Amino acid sequence: MTGVKTYNRKKMLIMFCMIFAVAMFLIGRLGYIMIGRGEYYSNKAQALHERERAIKAPRGRILDRNGVVLAGNRPVCTISVIHSQITDPEQVIEVLSRELGISEETVRARVEKVSSREKIKSNVAKDVADVIRSYHLDGVMVDEDYKRYYPFDEMASRVLGFTGSDNQGIVGLEVEYDSVLQGKDGYILTVTDANGIELVNTAESRQEPVAGNDLYLSIDANIQSYVQQEAEKTLIAKEAIGVSIIVMNPKNGEIYAMVNAPEYNLNDPYTLNTEGEFATEQEKQDALNQMWRNFCINDTYEPGSIFKTVTATAAFEKGVLSVEDTFVCPGYRMVGDRIIKCHKTVGHGLETFREGIMNSCNPVFMDVGARVGVEDMYHTYEQLGLMRRTGIDLPGEATSIMHKKEDVKEVDLAIMSFGQSFQITPMQLITAVSAIENGGNLVTPHFGMYATDPDGNRIKTFEYPVESGVISAETSATMRDLLEAVVAEGSGRRGQVAGYRIAGKTATSEKLPRGNGKYISSFIGIAPADDPQIITLVLINEPTGIYYGGTIAAPVAQRIYENILPYLGIEAEYEAEEPQD
Repeated sequence: MTGVKTYNRKKMLIMFCMIFAVAMFLIGRLGYIMIGRGEYYSNKAQALHERERAIKAPRGRILDRNGVVLAGNRPVCTISVIHSQITDPEQVIEVLSRELGISEETVRARVEKVSSREKIKSNVAKDVADVIRSYHLDGVMVDEDYKRYYPFDEMASRVLGFTGSDNQGIVGLEVEYDSVLQGKDGYILTVTDANGIELVNTAESRQEPVAGNDLYLSIDANIQSYVQQEAEKTLIAKEAIGVSIIVMNPKNGEIYAMVNAPEYNLNDPYTLNTEGEFATEQEKQDALNQMWRNFCINDTYEPGSIFKTVTATAAFEKGVLSVEDTFVCPGYRMVGDRIIKCHKTVGHGLETFREGIMNSCNPVFMDVGARVGVEDMYHTYEQLGLMRRTGIDLPGEATSIMHKKEDVKEVDLAIMSFGQSFQITPMQLITAVSAIENGGNLVTPHFGMYATDPDGNRIKTFEYPVESGVISAETSATMRDLLEAVVAEGSGRRGQVAGYRIAGKTATSEKLPRGNGKYISSFIGIAPADDPQIITLVLINEPTGIYYGGTIAAPVAQRIYENILPYLGIEAEYEAEEPQD
């Protein structure tokens, strides 16, 4: 019997010790949680009863080189309701339905939903929000927000791009410089009960938003506006499907204007700028994507006779051509087993190279291309950046579509020599010609110049690579002289500007497939010819009627130069009635 009692006592002692140990552990753990980790768990508990409401930061502005705002912000509001704070639901439903233009059924469903906060509508105009605020409705919250606004509607639409509902960039410079333009949102912390319902008369903590940085561009709003007007007039007059124009400083790559007519309304970017019906939503989306494309950088084309400047440059660099070399043009050239015609089918007869480039004679350039050869021709393409993207600060830049060097035959080289059978972007072309004309430096075309903080302090200056000496200064000087002769006496005569020395080259490119009667007419102009400061490329896509670049594209550049050269302070070199040297 005694043994049984002793056994029970031991068992009870063991149980007591175990319970005591567990109790001590729990007491210790509780003490650790309450004292050692008290602040941590207090914050966790507080977080469970807090709700964060974002305060949107204004997006940075986009301005032209003179400080003209091209993209800014308009104040808008977000209307929402807090179920627990509503005292007169019927009035709330009636007012919000009427002022916001939303059905009563929709508003009622959101007002009667038991939640911490229910959004009714965002991007509400401030004057409408002010009316709602004036009713002093319990449980109705009016929060300030911002919506992107473009003061000039269609100006540079395919360059600037636009933002989405979350104020993030979608296309164009808006997405390219999104990290610069985005601000840092603030917030309001409100206290809620266990059901997540905001409590009335409780303190709120607030973190103010930080506005995004401003972006200054190389674009000049006045030049952009005038160039766009010229493009739109040309679009209508020639009943073309598009007109694209680039105006750039060939010495540093700063782009003063880039137009792709017809442009679209940046404040309404989901409305098509052309009429049409679509069988499916996908067809409509495809049409929108096409509308947003920037032909100058997103698409390639056969450059045609403007590319003869590259062929000539390659020949001068290799030393196989002089300005006074003579050629014979019977109106065609037999290459291998193919007859390739000149645009003047009766031929130009005997002509020097200077006359050949002034006449834009295909047989002359086929002969010059043969002298250069495939290896050296492709070397010049590489030097002038034609085998890679330009690096422009816009998304979606395309690159050239070229034959593989090892696959180029005699006929291919002949056709390439006058700008056919391959494709490049307009941006690649104007950048290459800039290097040919500016002394031999390959610049990076760009829009972004610098960024400033919300107080106007410059925080970043954007820099772009320049490849010096891609061609010799001697070749560049020769090409400036030749292209000036093209405008003074040759196929580019309609690009002349009274009082100024203008260089340039015309082109008329037949679109694929051959024989479809569709062309891209173009002209590239450089001013002043002896000291290039402005280079302009004009492209007219599928004009009706007369389609020769020298006839319809050169006059567009001429009118642009008549206006912007004096505006930029580039003075005329001679009186209009005086002959040019």
